[in-house]
Amino acid sequence: MFKGILADIDSIKARDPAVRSRLEVLLCYPGYHAVLIHRLAHALWVHHWRLGGRFISHLGRWLTGVEIHPGAKVGQRLFIDHGMGTVIGETAEIGDDVTLYHDVTLGGTAPSINSGAQVDHKRHPTLADNVIVGSGAQILGPITVGRCARVGANAVVVKDVPPNVTVTGIPARILESHHRRAETDFVAYGTPDTDVPDPLIAAIEALRAEVDALKGRLAQVEDGNGRSTEDAMTRPRAVGERAGRQA
Repeated sequence: MFKGILADIDSIKARDPAVRSRLEVLLCYPGYHAVLIHRLAHALWVHHWRLGGRFISHLGRWLTGVEIHPGAKVGQRLFIDHGMGTVIGETAEIGDDVTLYHDVTLGGTAPSINSGAQVDHKRHPTLADNVIVGSGAQILGPITVGRCARVGANAVVVKDVPPNVTVTGIPARILESHHRRAETDFVAYGTPDTDVPDPLIAAIEALRAEVDALKGRLAQVEDGNGRSTEDAMTRPRAVGERAGRQA
């Protein structure tokens, strides 16, 4: 247990440049406290002391601002940075060396009233090893975020995310494929280390360019046919006026 605690603290030191000592993590990091409290609550939960597990997790939420359901499965060396507002649902599964920032939600989809589904069936996401989830991101439903994937801040993820990619936006889209050089290649907040354009913005710009091109072609057609079109419009009017005078 002591070695596990040291490994957790050292992993936090490796990912947060603000850490100056192990003691600072032990005393001053609510995300770390939330994980410790969850370990106890989860042990009670799996031994069918459900009310006790829920009560311990409730105390953890009150003390740290991080809400982790005691039924959630959490791997080794989870780092919840800042932590306030983070919510992890009952059937969520988190791998090893995962990093979550504040206001992250690993949310579930509710079963239909008439579906007959069990309350504890899989409703929440699964995060594989070395995933980074930026602040404010929402990962919803029984989907899987692949190993070493990055989820940008405020993204809304509702579909599976392949390994080794970065996703951002609402709904989240893949920005780039990237193969991390090593498991220690950490990027804060899941933000890409290169200037990669948002695919939605790129699509909008492409549509705008196409509309501008169509406008230019239409203007050329109007300039070429403007005189004949005007003649075609005024000729019936003149014929009508002559016919009226003759009548």
